Amino acid sequence: MKAIIFNGSLERRTLSTSGLISDYLSERLKTLGIQTDIFTLADSGIPLFDVTLTKTPLAVERMTQMFTDADLHIWLAPLYHGSIPGVMKNCLDWFEVTANSYEPYLTDKMVGLVCWADGLQAMQGINAMDSIAKSLRAWPLPFSVPIVRSSLFAADQSTQISDLYSGKFDKLITIATSKKIEKTTINHS
Repeated sequence: MKAIIFNGSLERRTLSTSGLISDYLSERLKTLGIQTDIFTLADSGIPLFDVTLTKTPLAVERMTQMFTDADLHIWLAPLYHGSIPGVMKNCLDWFEVTANSYEPYLTDKMVGLVCWADGLQAMQGINAMDSIAKSLRAWPLPFSVPIVRSSLFAADQSTQISDLYSGKFDKLITIATSKKIEKTTINHS
């Protein structure tokens, strides 16, 4: 099984919220023997979506290959003004270049969703990503993790994920990996 963590934030700091969550999830997946890549939007070089281009940009080709090779996706996003960052949506819009493929877009990929906000509105980002994932023919998991940013880290250590959210992330991973096993079993029966 291969997994990709899609860090939809433009954050470049090593101890950023998105970086710490990505690292936590990556380490947990790797302990289960799952090959895991982190796709960091800030380092991707993905240009603005442009349907008039005659050649697909190399960064987009690399991204679509990474995403289509992964069995499991976990998408992370901060909530900005009621939705996910525009650059994250722009990145996902590029999957239009796969429209004529045998399995276009993100057909049958499982997607776990994580969003954080300073208040209680992170579910708006989850809903936005859920809609996008379904539009790309993916399967959002039935369990997602909306985060109240002030509760994400342990009180005594600002870079350690709190017990509350480490439990939720672990549950997301457990559901994601067990669903993949069920899906594989069903497809090969």
